[in-house]
Amino acid sequence: MSITGVSSVGRMALIDALKAIGSQFIVLHHLAFYGPMSDWTQRMLPDLIDWLSQDARMAVQIFLVVGGFLAARSLAPQGVLVTPQPLLLLRKRYLRTAAPYLAALLLSLLCTELARYWMNHDSLPEPAELGQFLAHALLLHSLLGVDSISAGVWYVAIDFQLFALLLGLLWLARALNGRLALSATLLLLGVILSLYGFNLDSDWDIWALYFLGSYGLGALTYWATQPHHGLKGLGWLLLLALLVLGALALEFRERIALALMVALLLGAAQQGQWLQRWPQGRVWAYFGQISYSVFLLNFPVALVVNALFTRFAPAEPWAQTVGVLLAWVACNLAGAVFFHLVEQPLGRWGSSPRLPADTSVTSRGSL
Repeated sequence: MSITGVSSVGRMALIDALKAIGSQFIVLHHLAFYGPMSDWTQRMLPDLIDWLSQDARMAVQIFLVVGGFLAARSLAPQGVLVTPQPLLLLRKRYLRTAAPYLAALLLSLLCTELARYWMNHDSLPEPAELGQFLAHALLLHSLLGVDSISAGVWYVAIDFQLFALLLGLLWLARALNGRLALSATLLLLGVILSLYGFNLDSDWDIWALYFLGSYGLGALTYWATQPHHGLKGLGWLLLLALLVLGALALEFRERIALALMVALLLGAAQQGQWLQRWPQGRVWAYFGQISYSVFLLNFPVALVVNALFTRFAPAEPWAQTVGVLLAWVACNLAGAVFFHLVEQPLGRWGSSPRLPADTSVTSRGSL
């Protein structure tokens, strides 16, 4: 799933499938939460729309765990930072993440104004100002309390924070001449602080520390379950599970329970050496590849479809439900086009053979 274009032989089938499934739940969550069409659909399917609008957003935990897993694989496969130039790697990460993200924001501004022409609804963002766009460009919009231009873009900023935090911890471990044990210990301390402290207070949800429990769990799972560790790796994975279960006993959180399940699945797949092989299928692989583009484009595309059906379609549950389904299809089609025409070409910008491949969850073929 690397942004540098790993061939199908080098892809990880399970991660592709997880990203494909997770991205579709995020799209459906946005379709259920925003826009007038879902209000009509709720009359027909109240329980489904309620679940999608409230609980489907937990799919973000998939991307947090997968992101940590892949960041560990890219930055420190043996637990030691592979580059002495962390700032260059952080710059590369920003360019790879932000280039398609900024292009999508510009499209979002256009789609919002187009939708505003046909529809007046509270799901439409206010017209953006230059300072607001610059805050988004610098990935500081959440920290500065700036209104979002598009739904879900908070995650792009959080993912960059998490990557930078992990990179900083690995740099510190390398500077102290540490090996895997020191890297894992520093990250484990961060995971404990997150799960038993920061993640219990929603006021921290604009900071990486709130999400480090899930992200760090993915990274620690990668290091613990490499096949050469044998049964010892399963023992470390069990200890990680007990750590998370202790946090859930302190205060049960469904999102953290889901993160644990994803981590255990990835750990079992890597330990059993079927991470690359299961599930097979080009559909999983393709939807995993385009998942970041689908994520970036789904909200503006859904706004336009909502506006069209509000203006031109009958105000009936069946007609508006057709609109929801068409919007779902349109989000995926737009994401596929954006992937091939925008994300792939921009993904090659800033690539450098001197640095390790960026295989994070917001690289090409991610969220």
